[in-house]
Amino acid sequence: MAKSKLKRLWEEEKSVLNGWLFINCTLTAEIMSRQNYDSLTIDMQHGLIDYPDLLGMLQGITGSEVTPLVRVPWLDPAYIMKALDAGASGIICPMINNRIEAEKLVSYMKYPPLGNRSFGPIRQNIVNGSDYYNNANDSVICLAMIETEDAMLNIQEIVSTPGLDGVYIGPADLTIGTTKGRLSPGMDREEDEMLKRIQTILKIAKKENKKACLHCTSPIYAIKAIKWGFDLVTLNSDTRLLASAASDSIKEFRDGI
Repeated sequence: MAKSKLKRLWEEEKSVLNGWLFINCTLTAEIMSRQNYDSLTIDMQHGLIDYPDLLGMLQGITGSEVTPLVRVPWLDPAYIMKALDAGASGIICPMINNRIEAEKLVSYMKYPPLGNRSFGPIRQNIVNGSDYYNNANDSVICLAMIETEDAMLNIQEIVSTPGLDGVYIGPADLTIGTTKGRLSPGMDREEDEMLKRIQTILKIAKKENKKACLHCTSPIYAIKAIKWGFDLVTLNSDTRLLASAASDSIKEFRDGI
C-alpha cells in the first residue's frame, strides 16, 4: 500500500493545499482532483452529499494523486467507518469538544488493538491493495475540528490525544461559538481576539507535534497561514469557485456592453 500524497508531504515537513467539495457530483470531484491540489475534502456535514454520492466522488478522484478526505456529519462510527471503507484516506470530524470525544474519534478510525474499527474495507482493498489492513492504522489521517468554546477550554487535552494526527480549525463556528454570536460567522478572521485563538491552537498543536489545519477562502490569507506555521490550508470550494468564475465572466460581459 503506497503512502498518500498528504502523508508524504507531511513527512517531508511540507505544507498541504486542500480543496473542498460541497456539490454531489462525480464530474466536479474529478475536475477538482486534476487542479493541482494536494488533497480534497468531500463535505458530508454541510455539503449536498449522501453515501452513494460519496462513493462516486471518491471513484472520480481515484487516478489522480490527490488525497481524498471526508468531513463526516458528526462523531458517528457508522459514517466514519463507512467513509473509510469506501476509500477515504482520512476523516475530518466536526465539533470535537473534549478528550473523551477525541478518543472516540480515534477509536472509530483504528483497528484493534488501537481502536474499535470494524473490518470490512470493501473498496480500500481494491484501490489500496490486500495489505490495507496491515497499514491502515498508520496511514489513515485523523483530524478533529476545533470550533467551540468548550474545545478552546479543552484544547490541550484534545490535541494531546494519542492517535490524533492533528486539529482542523473551522473559523466560522469558532467565531460564533467563542464570541456568543457577537461576531458574525466567516473565514479569514482578522479580529485580534480571533487571531489570538487561532494562534493558541497552532502553538499547542506544534508543541504536541500534531498537525494544524485552517480553513481559508483567499489565497493571500492561506499564504499567511502557511507562513504562521499551519501544515494544511483549505483554499476555496467547488461552489465558491463556480460562483466567482461565473460572476467575473458575466460582469466582464455586462460591463463591455
